[in-house]
Amino acid sequence: MLLWINGPFGGGKTQTAYEMHRRLPGSVICDPEHLGFGLRRMMPPPLRGDFQDLASWRQGVVEVLDLALTHHEGVVIVPMTVTDPGYFAQTVGRLGELGHDVRHFTLLAQRETVLRRLRERGLGRLPGRLAGGWKARRSESWAVERLDGALERLKEPGFAEHLWTDDFTVPRTADRIAVLAGLTLRPNRGGAVADRYRRARTGLRHIRFD
Repeated sequence: MLLWINGPFGGGKTQTAYEMHRRLPGSVICDPEHLGFGLRRMMPPPLRGDFQDLASWRQGVVEVLDLALTHHEGVVIVPMTVTDPGYFAQTVGRLGELGHDVRHFTLLAQRETVLRRLRERGLGRLPGRLAGGWKARRSESWAVERLDGALERLKEPGFAEHLWTDDFTVPRTADRIAVLAGLTLRPNRGGAVADRYRRARTGLRHIRFD
């Protein structure tokens, strides 16, 4: 099974993916961003844009995920924002055409909720406190600039199944996806403090500087 977790940047995809991976034995995370940033770094800086516009990225994602799904026995979890219907058809849709069991979920939240999550992501809260305000990193500024358009497009029926997460913690969102996908997660142990620690650790691991 492929679990593709979609949503706006800052919408909780990565946190939810790693929560599910932690509690789902045999699962693996395959992050298409690794391929995208690798392709981006190959190009001279003036030519760098959105790596999803590269056909090589879309084709490569399908090739790698097809290989993983064919030879890995556990669930493959993919946290990746895709808002272009054409690109969605060429990646998520294509994997379904190849015969894989694809379960797609879009995490949605109100604009204010996503902005708050972006502020708190990784090290975002500490610099804000020290400087008396929040100054977004370049990657977060990029996400904020595209937030409204992403939210509008992802609400469209073609990006279902939609899950609104404003009032849900990461573990509860993972539980909802598991139920809808027919999966059984291990119990979430450790309480709120452990959950916050895991979210902070995951955020730090995924800070992007390019």
